Order: sequence, then structure tokens, then C-alpha cells
Amino acid sequence: MNNYVTEGVIPFHTPGHKQGKGMHPALGNIMGKNAMALDLALMAELDDLHEPHGPIKAAQDLAADLYGADYSYFVVNGTTGGIYAMILTIAGPGEKVIVPRNAHRSIIGGIILSGAIPVFIQPEVDYELGLAMGVTPATVAKALKQHPDAKGVLVINPTYYGVATDLKQIVDIVHEHGIPVVVDEAHGPHLKFSDRLPVQALDAGADIVAQSTHKIIGALTQCSLVHCRKGRIRVPRLKAMLQLVQSTSPNYILMASLDVARMQMATQGRELVEKAVDLANWARQEINGIPGLYCFGEEKLGNPGVDRLDPTKVTVTVKGLGLKGAEAERILRHQYKVQVELSDMYNILFLITLGDSKEDAVKMVAALRDMAVTSHGTRDFSGITDIYTHDTYPASPEQVISPRDALFGNTVMVPFEDSEGKICAEIVTFYPPGIPVLCPGELITQEIIDYCHRLQAAGLHISGPEDYLLKTIKVVD
Repeated sequence: MNNYVTEGVIPFHTPGHKQGKGMHPALGNIMGKNAMALDLALMAELDDLHEPHGPIKAAQDLAADLYGADYSYFVVNGTTGGIYAMILTIAGPGEKVIVPRNAHRSIIGGIILSGAIPVFIQPEVDYELGLAMGVTPATVAKALKQHPDAKGVLVINPTYYGVATDLKQIVDIVHEHGIPVVVDEAHGPHLKFSDRLPVQALDAGADIVAQSTHKIIGALTQCSLVHCRKGRIRVPRLKAMLQLVQSTSPNYILMASLDVARMQMATQGRELVEKAVDLANWARQEINGIPGLYCFGEEKLGNPGVDRLDPTKVTVTVKGLGLKGAEAERILRHQYKVQVELSDMYNILFLITLGDSKEDAVKMVAALRDMAVTSHGTRDFSGITDIYTHDTYPASPEQVISPRDALFGNTVMVPFEDSEGKICAEIVTFYPPGIPVLCPGELITQEIIDYCHRLQAAGLHISGPEDYLLKTIKVVD
């Protein structure tokens, strides 16, 4: 790329801004001439992402060597694109895939694209935190016994909040059935580089893994890696599916950032990740000394679905201050200029990465300490806790048709009150704990309707349906 620029080549090709010369200054001045000069199109010396044989192939091979894969592939439309490709690789229309009920929407999207039938398994739930944890090996084994025709099992490792299940045991169970393990490891591209972190999926024996190189380590946003092991995976099919879901005009700056991030981890990865773990452990200890706040850690190990923890995910439970997570997020952002990764009903989440300094962490802890003194809410969370601990969770809905058929079929909005016996055509999720109550293609029961009403009455946040008040719901006509 640099040779192309230094040679002074005159570009009569895409992109139309011609190395930034045609770009409006409002954007060009922000991006800078150097970056715009490297925003180039497909040409011989730059290689082709879809049929690599030069520098892209060399870069992907180096990534495979670093992570211990047989093959690694650059993905420039996020881990979402990688997950689509992985699901399309292992399952087609009408074929079953075992997935956690709290799967990211990209997993549901991949199932819709493939036409596969999801067999949902329930993750464990920590009611104190209001968070879904991992699925247990026993839950996976039970699902495989009930669905021996499944084409694969998808596992989340670790969760957004840094919780990892016993992945090695799950892999062994699944492989006994002769099918592959697919892992959404969006939040685990750093796991390889510290013994104090959960085992990375490839080292646990997984067959295909998608990692968000941009989330935790040094690549640009949208940049991810898909790693695979040959054997249970048809590698040519995986390559074809990656071609299907990725642009034919991939951005070379994004791909270069993937390679540089790989190089950084190859040369400094252990040092940088260990530093982040140390910083996160310091912050956790400090936060747990602040009255009204709680930052979970090793005391959760051994609970169902909790085999290992990633300490760099610093989850702060704020309900002791009478605040919702969203309220705490707004206070931190606007009063202290501290931005969290996300908030939910009970918690706010901080990510400690190789980009954070001790100075940054000290300011974050100081903001939390001051917030705990000056900002108290009036929220009583006991009613929510009572719902989760004393009410019976409704039976898993029957999957009547595939999510794809539900999404693309004729649909109509009906009053939620009158939806019993109809087939849901959208996702309905309540936070906490972020596990869908209904998914496309599932039969709506009166038990589910009543349960949703109780969650609404408790003030839980609804996500997914077009009508966020859930007065109406989209169903198959």
C-alpha cells in the first residue's frame, strides 16, 4: 500500500474520492491525507480477500500460526459476518443447530439466513446480578440426547460480562456425537495471551471460532477473525460462505489494521494483556471498597455455568445505590466524562484493555466513589428479584416453524392479549437477564403472555418487538 502511494500512481479507479482529493474537506480534514491515500481498490499487488494468494494470504497464515488454527480468515463486517458464515457452513434449511437461548442477535440472524431450526438451551442465571451466565455441559448433553440429528452446537465463550463455562468438557461431549462446536468468541481475542484468563476456544478443541479483534485488542471497528480446524469443518464451504457474506470491495485500511493488531499481539501480547488484567484486578478491589457498589469476581466461580472469569470485564452492580444501570451510565457520562461499555437494569460494564492506563483507571474509580456519595436513586429492586426467584419461568415455547419462515412469511400485528395460539414473528426479550421469552417461529402460550405482563409490571426493559410497549405483537398470518 505504501509503495503505491510513494510511487505517485495516478488513480483512474475506485474509490471516487481519488486518495482524498475529491473528498469534501469536512470529512477529508478529519480523516487526513495519509489515511485517504491508503483507501485503495482491488488491484494485483494488494491481493484479493476472496481469493488470497499474496499479502492477505500471508497475513491470514500468520494469524493462524498465532492463534493455533489450521486456517484463519479476515472479516471486515464485524463478528456478525463471521457468525453468519459459521452457521451457514454447518447447517442448511431445516437442519438443527443447538444454541444458547441468550444468543446474540447475529446468531439468530445466521439461523434465519441459513433456514436452520434452532434448538434452544437455557443458560444459567445469576439472579443477584440479573445476568445470564454460561450453559452447563449437562445442559448440552441433554440437548444432544434429545436431538441426535443436530448438525452442530454453538457456544458463547466468554459472555459479554466475562463469564466462561467449562468449554473443554462441552467440546468433548459434542465431539463424541461427531458434530462440530461453533464458538462466538467475540469477547475473547485476548484469551490466548494470559493464563489468568479463560481458555480460548481453539485451545479447548472448538472447530470454528469468531473473534472481535476490534473489541478488545488493537484493530479498527468492524475487524474480526474467523479461525477453523479442518476435520469436522468443510473448509471450502466455509470460504464460500465468507465470500457470500462479505463485500467484494473490502476496505484495505481495515485489513491492514487486522494484520497490525495481529503483529502487536505476536510481539507484545502477553505483556499488554497481563498489564490489563493487573489493572482490572486493582480496579475491582477498589470498587468493592465503595459502599453501595459491588463488582463480582472469583467468589462466583463454581456456580452453575461459571467455570472461569475474564477479570478485564469489570461489571459494577449499582442497585445498592437505588439506581438503574442506565441512570448510572448517564451520571458517569455527563458529570464525570466517563463512558461505560453498556448498562442494564442492575449493572454497568467497564472494559479494561491494552489501551487503558493506571491514570484512566484511577479516574474511573474516583468517579464511582463520588457517584456513590452524591447520587442515590429511589429504585426498589426487590419486586424484580421476587419475580425471578419465586415465579415459575414459563415452559420453553414450541418451535412450530423455522425463524426464517416466520420472518419472511405473511405477518400481521395483533393485540398481545389475544395472541395465544399464534406463531410469533419477532423476538421478545426482557432485561434482566437478556434471555428471549419468544423467538420467531415459536408458539405463544397464555403462560408466556401472563409472564410478560408480570415482567412489564416490575418495570423491566423490553427489547426486540416493533411495539416496545408490547401492547401488540407481530405474528404469522
